[in-house]
Amino acid sequence: MLTDAEKTDARRFCGYPAYGAAPSGNTGYRFFQAYGTLEYRLNNLSAAEETVLRTHLATLRGFERAIPSAAENLDTAAAAVWTRNPNELADRQNLEFDWGRRLCGFLGLPPGPALQNRSTVTLIV
Repeated sequence: MLTDAEKTDARRFCGYPAYGAAPSGNTGYRFFQAYGTLEYRLNNLSAAEETVLRTHLATLRGFERAIPSAAENLDTAAAAVWTRNPNELADRQNLEFDWGRRLCGFLGLPPGPALQNRSTVTLIV
């Protein structure tokens, strides 16, 4: 059985909003079919599936931790022969989002709102 912390991380990395202590108002799994599927799957994974999920979560946590450290060198353009990758932060974020989408694929869900295609601009009229 997954812990609450693991479920929270799975929701975050799949791009879905916080679940909260109890469903209320007009948010949460009762109003979004994919969110309901996510909650059902998180609560009903087999032991083997939980192992795969935990492996994905460990990988994603590592990617997430690496993003803030990328900001430590944003002021460095070049040091001796080393030259900073100006796209490091975006590359790390894209890697994390890609693995989040992989986790969604494993759970059979569409990526949540936070993982929607980040390479396009959406115009709301």
